[in-house]
Amino acid sequence: MMLLKTRALRWFLLVMVVFGVVLQAKAKDVQKQPHTVITTAELKAMIDSKTEQFLIIDARNPEEFQDVHIPGAINIPAKKFNDYVKLLPRDKAAKLVFYCNGVKCGKSKRAAQKAFAMGYRKLYVYAEGMPVWEERGLPIITGPDYEAKIETTKISPQKLKTLIELQENNFTIVDVRDAAEYAEGHIPGAVNIPLASFAMRSGELDKNMIIIVYCNAGNRSYKAYRKLMKLAYKKYYQALFADWKGSGFEVK
Repeated sequence: MMLLKTRALRWFLLVMVVFGVVLQAKAKDVQKQPHTVITTAELKAMIDSKTEQFLIIDARNPEEFQDVHIPGAINIPAKKFNDYVKLLPRDKAAKLVFYCNGVKCGKSKRAAQKAFAMGYRKLYVYAEGMPVWEERGLPIITGPDYEAKIETTKISPQKLKTLIELQENNFTIVDVRDAAEYAEGHIPGAVNIPLASFAMRSGELDKNMIIIVYCNAGNRSYKAYRKLMKLAYKKYYQALFADWKGSGFEVK
């Protein structure tokens, strides 16, 4: 009888430990994602309602915001969030909607986390972001350098890895992110030519080589891709660093 009670107690304690671990994991998830993800249709409905009070925040770089953004949005870059906090409502109960360059872009989530740390609780992330909003033909505000989107030729992480492993000297991988981002980690063998100086430094790239441009989520590499078209390069592809890392491949 005593043995049965001991076993029952052990099982009870084990269940409680497992339950505690699950609760801790859920609590951590809440801390990691203190926001609600909304779809394109949901954001459009919020805008169309005309009665709902909220602030749309574009968490991308100022250059990207100036090129194209959702009407009514203000620009608070995730990287310089603390420099722009004065633009946020004083009322911590205000509803904030963040977006950036799509599901592979983490800027909107990082900005939402920073807002959460400041005490804001009604936080939403429009995860599909600018690419899908634009693709659906919804209203946008554009700058003088804006160009309608085209479909790029993409190279998958697996194919890019194979290309690197073959060690054929017929391609150049170009990381078009900022120097600081490149230093934090990049695809092995990639050279760094930030988008801001891409056209000026394009002479460094051999037109007889295959050129592969990449960034984190696709916006900057898309612009570099367009520049390669205008500069009459023969063969070029777009890749995504987020996909490369997501595949578990080496990062230098």
